[in-house]
Amino acid sequence: MKRHLVVDILGLPFSTHCTQANISDDQGLIEMLRIHIDFFKSKPVELPKRTILLDNGYHPDKLEAELVLVDPEIMSKIHFQLSPKPSQEEKAKQGKSGFVPVKAR
Repeated sequence: MKRHLVVDILGLPFSTHCTQANISDDQGLIEMLRIHIDFFKSKPVELPKRTILLDNGYHPDKLEAELVLVDPEIMSKIHFQLSPKPSQEEKAKQGKSGFVPVKAR
């Protein structure tokens, strides 16, 4: 079982979604956003887009293409941003190696 979690800017849970372990991160997020699509559809277009911050396991182009099929207007209300991945030099400066969590907002 794989869990997908969306939190707000304060880190409070907004949504969770469970998928089988063999489902990709992209597909799990697409499923979760489809379930909650009414939340995004109800957002007025004149308000700034909601930023969905992703780690580097996601592919924004694939996500956008799939979501436009669900709602052609959705990308006027949200956009995806990849969190910068720490370089080997940045990890070394912090005295870390291997997996290091990406920087949150």
